[in-house]
Amino acid sequence: MPLKPIAVNHGTEKKIYLLKPRGFCAGVVRAIDVVKIALDLYGPPVYVRKEIVHNKHVVDELREAGAVFVEEIAEVPVGARAIFSAHGVAPEVRRQAAERHLEVIDATCPLVTKVHLEAVQFARKGYSIVLIGHSHHDEVIGTLGEAPESSYLVETVDDVERLDLPDPAHVRYLTQTTLSLDETRDIIVRLKKRYPLIQGPPAQDICYATENRQMAVKGVAAYCDLLLVVGSQNSSNSKRLVEVSLNAGVAAHLVNDYAEVDPAWLCGVRNVAVTAGASAPEYLVEDLVKFLRERGYHQLEEVELIEEDVRFSLPAELSRGSAALTTISVQ
Repeated sequence: MPLKPIAVNHGTEKKIYLLKPRGFCAGVVRAIDVVKIALDLYGPPVYVRKEIVHNKHVVDELREAGAVFVEEIAEVPVGARAIFSAHGVAPEVRRQAAERHLEVIDATCPLVTKVHLEAVQFARKGYSIVLIGHSHHDEVIGTLGEAPESSYLVETVDDVERLDLPDPAHVRYLTQTTLSLDETRDIIVRLKKRYPLIQGPPAQDICYATENRQMAVKGVAAYCDLLLVVGSQNSSNSKRLVEVSLNAGVAAHLVNDYAEVDPAWLCGVRNVAVTAGASAPEYLVEDLVKFLRERGYHQLEEVELIEEDVRFSLPAELSRGSAALTTISVQ
C-alpha cells in the first residue's frame, strides 16, 4: 500500500498520478557517476564497454562529455582506461581487458555482482544452474559467462519443460535482476514442480528498485486509465513496468521522452499514471508532466509506495583516486 491514501479522482478534471519511487536507482546513479568522475579525474577519452546504463539520453550526454562507447574490449586502445557497464561482464571480458593492459574501472551494479558470485558458488559445489532471464540482455550474457558449462537459460515457463539437466536432484536457480515479479514467480513455480529439490539464492535476485517500481504500478492501477513509462526500448526493467500495467488491465506505453507520446493515447483518458524505469533521468519525467499539463491534466498527485534510501560505494579504482567521493546516494 502507498504511504498515504490515494485521492480518487471522481470529478471530471484530468489528473496525473506521479509514481514514486521512479527513475534512477542506486546502481544507475553509481554507474553514471563513475563515468563522470573518471572523466573529471583522468580527462577524456574514457572508454565504456556497452551502454553504461540502458538509456539513450544518458548515453548521449556522457558521449558529449568525452566518454567513448564501444561494443567490445578489442576496440579499446592498448593501455587505455575502460569502464565496465552496470550490467556486468563475463570473466572472458576481464581476461581480454588484462591482455590489453587496460586500466579497468568496474561499474557493475553490486546487485548484479551478487548474482555472479552466486553462480560461481553454485558451480563450485557441482550444481546445475538454471538462470531465469532474457537471452540477449547484457546482464544475462555476463552471468552465463561465470559458469557456462553448468548454466541453463530459461525465458518462459515453456522453456522449463525443455530442460534436460544431468542431475535433477542437484539444481539451483538464479534470476536476472530486472525481471517481472509475476512472470518470474510462474517460472519458479514450474521449476519447483519439475525439480522438487531445486533451491534459489538466500535472498531474491530481482533488485529492490525493480520490485518497488512494479509494486507502485500495481498500487495505482485501480485509479488510472493509462500508464506512461519513461525509459528506453532496450531497458528491461522499463519494459517490465509496461507488462505489469497491461496485466493489471491498464493500457500502457513505453516512451523515450514526451515527444514519443501519441496524442491519440490520451483520447477519453481522465487519469494518467506516470513513472520511469531505473535508468531514466528525472528531467524526462518533468518534461512529460509539463506535456500532459499543457493538454489539460492540471491535477497532480505524487503516489509514494515506499521510501528508498540505498547507497552504494564507489569502485575501489575510483575511491582511491577521489577519496572525498567514497559514497553515492540516490537523491
